[in-house]
Amino acid sequence: MKLISFLNQGVASYGVVQGDDVLDLTPILGAQAPDLKTFIAKALFASATQALQTNKPNLKLSQLQLLPVIPNPDKIFCVGLNYKTHVAEMKRPDSEHPAIFTRFADSLSAHGAPLPKPKATQRFDFEGELAIIIGQGGRNISQADAWNHIAGYACFNDGTARDWQRHTHQWTPGKNFPLTGPLGPFMATRKEIPDVNQLTLETRLNGEVMQHASLEDLIFTLPVIIEYISGFTTLSPGDVIATGTPGGVGDKREPAVYMKAGDVIEVEITGLGTLRNVVSNEA
Repeated sequence: MKLISFLNQGVASYGVVQGDDVLDLTPILGAQAPDLKTFIAKALFASATQALQTNKPNLKLSQLQLLPVIPNPDKIFCVGLNYKTHVAEMKRPDSEHPAIFTRFADSLSAHGAPLPKPKATQRFDFEGELAIIIGQGGRNISQADAWNHIAGYACFNDGTARDWQRHTHQWTPGKNFPLTGPLGPFMATRKEIPDVNQLTLETRLNGEVMQHASLEDLIFTLPVIIEYISGFTTLSPGDVIATGTPGGVGDKREPAVYMKAGDVIEVEITGLGTLRNVVSNEA
């Protein structure tokens, strides 16, 4: 099942997408689940399956304005330095634990939305990533049980102001400019992706391949990441975990390649579609 959040004539909703057809779930589930985060928290996937059997899709995807797959997550975690190729290009030592930083919800954006290059930087970089959407929440989740806490997956672009990232040892400023983290175009449920290791991630800038990697190359696997994060905080339904980017970022190319207004940046992951945005100048 592929799920999206969207605006329909200015009204926020969510639904199941099948090609260019969308079944709007808000009128069907009503107050029981007013948004996708609540839908996930209540594990209403069987209800959505039943709705598909008894209702015809009533919207066209091409006519909707997409929102970030989860527009209102309680928490967003990002894993840095999680591919050996990226660790090498950043000239960082290996680590015994995942490098975790956070994003704010207002830093998220949607597939198809303008990706604003912050006025404060000329070093606006891309980072294509796999994002996990948490289903069942919890603390101290074991690696063995971690898969049961995943609702699904989506593409993510961790747009980064490299200079602000390096003002200090804390990365937060460079990672949290408004609307610099597109998430989408949809969330594929875990059942649709039986083996994450078989997925391939590719990032393209103006059609040129900049990053290409197998998810099998992750240093810290998804269960390790979930176990580690849930060791210090409670994960909640709808929380987003971006799992890291492979080598090939613009900042470490010679010469460096940064995103500018008019550029088209795409992140494609097997089975998760293509997250596409056109870079604009911040208003």
